[in-house]
Amino acid sequence: MVLQAAPRAGDGGDQPPGPRVGFTASRKVGNAVVRNRARRRLRALAESILAARAKSDRDYVLIARHDTATLPFAALEAGLVQALVKVDGLKGRP
Repeated sequence: MVLQAAPRAGDGGDQPPGPRVGFTASRKVGNAVVRNRARRRLRALAESILAARAKSDRDYVLIARHDTATLPFAALEAGLVQALVKVDGLKGRP
């Protein structure tokens, strides 16, 4: 999994509060079933980790890789926390 982040453009107050998150899985990840499973797992990660720990003025994109659909969920969580530390300079889990 890869995490990309960018500051959100301040183009008005019509945007909902909180971070925005996007998900993508290319055909290199696998067939449609595998890609959809990978995206579902990324959504679950975003709900559990990004909702509470991400900066609200940023846009995030989670990119699935070939092992995203098969890795244990705990390994994906650890990878996302580590990626957030790199991208946003946040501290690790309390």
